[in-house]
Amino acid sequence: MTQSTFMGLLAIFCLAVTFDYINGFHDTANAIATSVATRAIKPEFAILLSATANFVGALVFGTAVASTVGSKIVDDHLILENGSTVLMAALLGAIAWNLITWRLSIPSSSSHALIGGLIGGAWAAAGSGAVQWDQFAGKVLVPLFSSPILGLVIGFGLMIAILNIFVRANPRRMNDRFRKLQIASATYMALAHGSNDAQKTMGIMTLALFTAGSIPDKTVPVWVILIAATAMSLGTAAGGWRIMKTMGQKVVRLDPVHGFAAETTAASIIMVASHFGMPVSTTHVISSAIMGVGSSESMKAVRWGVARSIVTAWVLTIPASAVIAAACYMALHLVGA
Repeated sequence: MTQSTFMGLLAIFCLAVTFDYINGFHDTANAIATSVATRAIKPEFAILLSATANFVGALVFGTAVASTVGSKIVDDHLILENGSTVLMAALLGAIAWNLITWRLSIPSSSSHALIGGLIGGAWAAAGSGAVQWDQFAGKVLVPLFSSPILGLVIGFGLMIAILNIFVRANPRRMNDRFRKLQIASATYMALAHGSNDAQKTMGIMTLALFTAGSIPDKTVPVWVILIAATAMSLGTAAGGWRIMKTMGQKVVRLDPVHGFAAETTAASIIMVASHFGMPVSTTHVISSAIMGVGSSESMKAVRWGVARSIVTAWVLTIPASAVIAAACYMALHLVGA
């Protein structure tokens, strides 16, 4: 391995760890905002629970999503020809978009920011033909549109079912029971988040190692899994209070039963997506599940103005991060990175 190749790998791994850390505190709200908002879990315990479950989820639930990101978004030959520049640009674009949306307290998708960054960097390097559009459509676009719809519909249906089952229950006693159940649903959600989100950077790091000739194939090494899982769990432990407030308080007024239904719905959808190697947005899914649960009682219960700003971020994330990554690629190319 040449010195330039080694330095490129080192830069990619540093950026990947940074992205995972930011992803952790950016997406902490996905797993625990509803539990904190309903006072089912104290914030400090919720952060610790989420960090631990994120680590476990990233470590034990396979690497199908990593395979998608590492093999089915852009052409491998492009990465071989352009060294580490495309991957560095992709990570820089995703990091920049995550920080922008975090600063504005907008829950956006870290997953789609990274995919958008990968597309933008590849396109800037070799044109639109560098992107595997058929794979992108099947593995990214279909889940992009279907997962929020499923979150909305299943969240609505589950909430209706719970309300009918417990129609005669004392409201205070019911809330007390579901407040305890929320500890389980929040853990489930954090496990699901780790199972999907940490795998994106595993895919990037594995692709970088493969194209550098450091590993014989694109099987994700155990030490790469540990790095990604650790970085994300540390970021989660740092907290994401800005976005947590939006998710937990500004979209719908939540009671414990609503939080349980939203978390259970979202986590189940994400786990299925992880199994099939689909890099879905945990932000999209939990946001839509919260909206579905809230609208089960009344359409007016959902603050649609806030929801509209979240949807706008969903639409903008892939193109915005792609544009930033393309600009980063051009800048890196000019300086000879």
